[in-house]
Amino acid sequence: MSRHFLFVLGSARAEGNTELLAREAAEQLPAGTGQRWIRLAEHPLPDYTDLRHDSDYVRPPADTPAGLLLDATLEATDIVIASPLYWYSVSSLTKRYLDYWAGWLRTPGVDFKETLSGRTLWGVAALAHEEQAVADPYVGTLRNSAAYLGMRFGGVLLGNGSKPGDVLKDTGALTRAKTFFAQDAPFARFPYETGGAS
Repeated sequence: MSRHFLFVLGSARAEGNTELLAREAAEQLPAGTGQRWIRLAEHPLPDYTDLRHDSDYVRPPADTPAGLLLDATLEATDIVIASPLYWYSVSSLTKRYLDYWAGWLRTPGVDFKETLSGRTLWGVAALAHEEQAVADPYVGTLRNSAAYLGMRFGGVLLGNGSKPGDVLKDTGALTRAKTFFAQDAPFARFPYETGGAS
C-alpha cells in the first residue's frame, strides 16, 4: 500500500508555529506521497455525545464534518496530529476529534480499529517552553491512543515557538523535521508495558 498522510491541524490559528513545523517535515516526504491537510477549525465538530448506553451509533454522512474526518482518517496510512501544546496536552479542537474516535469504534460497518491497526500515528507540536518534558502528557495521549488501536507510533516532533513564525528559528526542530517521517515507527505500547515506545 502506498503511503497517504493525513495532517490534522488542531490550532485555532492558521499557519501557526505547529503548522509551519508540520509543513517543514512534510516537505521531506518522497515525491508522490499522498498528503491531505484538514484544518479542524474549518470543519467544526459538534460536542461529542457518548451514546454507548442510549442508542446505536450511525455512520455520519460524508458531507458533515464528522463524515469528512472519518473518511479521511480511514483512508490514511499515516495520521499526523499537528496540534500546539495547550495546557500541556492537545488543543480542544484536537481532543474533540480524538473523542469522536470512541464513537467510530462502535459504529457498525466502519471497522475503525481493524482499519487503523498497523497504520502510523505521528504528532507535531509547537510549545512556548524550553523544557520539552512539559509535553509528556501530549505525547502520552497520542502514544496510548496508538497503542489501544494497535497502531505504530512515530513520536512527536516538538519545536519551540510562541510568537508567529518563531519555530522557524528553532534550528534543532528544523533539523529533526528533515528526517522525522523517514524513521521506522515501532508499534505503540502502553508506557507500563515492557519495551514501550518513547
